[in-house]
Amino acid sequence: MDAMRCAGVASLVIPLVVLSAAACAAPSTAVESPGLEHAWRELFDGASLGAFASTPFGGEGEVSVVDGRIVLDAGSPLTGVTWGGEPLPQVDYELELSATRLSGNDFFCGLTLPIGDAHATLVLGGWGGALCGLSSLDGRDASENETTTFRGFESGREYRVRVLVTATRFRAWLDGESIVDVGLAGRRIGMRPEVARSRPFGIACFATRAAVRGVRVRGVRVRGVRATVSGS
Repeated sequence: MDAMRCAGVASLVIPLVVLSAAACAAPSTAVESPGLEHAWRELFDGASLGAFASTPFGGEGEVSVVDGRIVLDAGSPLTGVTWGGEPLPQVDYELELSATRLSGNDFFCGLTLPIGDAHATLVLGGWGGALCGLSSLDGRDASENETTTFRGFESGREYRVRVLVTATRFRAWLDGESIVDVGLAGRRIGMRPEVARSRPFGIACFATRAAVRGVRVRGVRVRGVRATVSGS
């Protein structure tokens, strides 16, 4: 990841979208009470890639389905899968998956997903194996903005990841513990070009072997706002 950073953050952020005041007018608190969410939509059935396909990064490792998990072999440097099925919502949704670092010492889950008209990547275990954060906010990647945190990850251990995206806030949890909670009003949302092929939704790892399962999404309602969710 150090080599990726050296290219310069200013030149490494692709299309940046400023969330307008109108887009941020909705309240930021999601109502998570029963009955105010749509049903979960399973994106991976544990038997085949389905609507996922290996991401053509160049130098990617093998992608396979083994024992109910998508296994991403280590690439040079990236391996991943990209969703090609029915579009995901852009805001007012939750997404969950379980991810495991099988070997290696860099990020085992680079989760690229829509935030309004833009896309960003939640990084777990990057920059030497411990960094978590959101790339990118205002031209600053996960190692340089206020979402940066560090934590130890055990190889072979499965971690449950949950993300909540609303018009005004991005939140993420790891095994139920909050790791990112950031407001989006007036922020420029972008992503690093290395993972551009993960759009509109994808999961990638960097020079690391990883596995994912239990990938699912559902729409949520925000106070005063009804989520627009494909298939709801």
